[in-house]
Amino acid sequence: MHAKYKIFMVFALMGFLSNAIYSQNKHQEEYIIRYSTIAIGQMEQYGIPASIILAQACLESSFGKSWLAVKANNHFGIKCHDWKGETIRHDDDKKNECFRKYQNATESFKDHSEFLRYRTRYRALFELDIKDYKAWAHGLKTAGYATNPQYAQLLINLIEKYSLYKYDTPGTILPDSPGKVLSAQAFNPQTGSHFYEISLKRAISTKNGVAFVIAMDGESYSSIAKEFSLFKRELIGFNDLKGSPTLKPGTLVYVQKKKRRAPLETPKHIASGNESLQEISQNYGIRLKSLLKINNFDKDHIPKEGSTINLIGK
Repeated sequence: MHAKYKIFMVFALMGFLSNAIYSQNKHQEEYIIRYSTIAIGQMEQYGIPASIILAQACLESSFGKSWLAVKANNHFGIKCHDWKGETIRHDDDKKNECFRKYQNATESFKDHSEFLRYRTRYRALFELDIKDYKAWAHGLKTAGYATNPQYAQLLINLIEKYSLYKYDTPGTILPDSPGKVLSAQAFNPQTGSHFYEISLKRAISTKNGVAFVIAMDGESYSSIAKEFSLFKRELIGFNDLKGSPTLKPGTLVYVQKKKRRAPLETPKHIASGNESLQEISQNYGIRLKSLLKINNFDKDHIPKEGSTINLIGK
């Protein structure tokens, strides 16, 4: 081959590669700009750093070019689990796995936020600083979001390469963490009331505005019922139990009737797979009967891992 022609081919190839790299970088930057507003909105509504949302979307969807993103608007690689919407099949860790399919990318971003916020396994993330993207990245890996051992570092690299941390400055007050929403609050009974007299001797707290105590060693449902001037069957009913259950130290015992729905800040719960509906009802201060009615469950329903439990109705 003639030397000049070789030189020409080398420069031509370099030009082609340069244009390809430029085109790729431009697409990646456009993808980030396109979805940055949605990510910021999700951060302000759900308390997840926008940088983490964008980095996960970029990584999981290959900047919107992955098969799942193109065919199913699924930008986060979320599998079906207990999904009741449209689905699509795709080879991943296993062949022909089920993935969620969305009408548009906005639905995918919203579902991703709810996927993280309402699952117990990710609850600790929301106690982290919204600007500490490194802690969030490692927290996601620890919680089992992905199997890739380098997952946290891949997210961090994307955030730093594209300066995604600049989007982590919320314009509004962020919502309380799920842990704070579900935490016990101080109970302030009216002075002179029976509850007030009891509160001078032992701690009384509330969840969802319903008073409860923590059982101490040697106590029973009978002794607590007597202390609060209740019938034993009444106290057992408040806690959605039957018969004569044994009371273990450390058990949460409601001394008032629970509410018909959970706080508005917790509209749903994603089952972990090892909890009963009674346990969920206790955790949120909502009556088991109401929980069954809201979700159209029968009394023997056992939640599957990943299934959505509605807590406030439509």
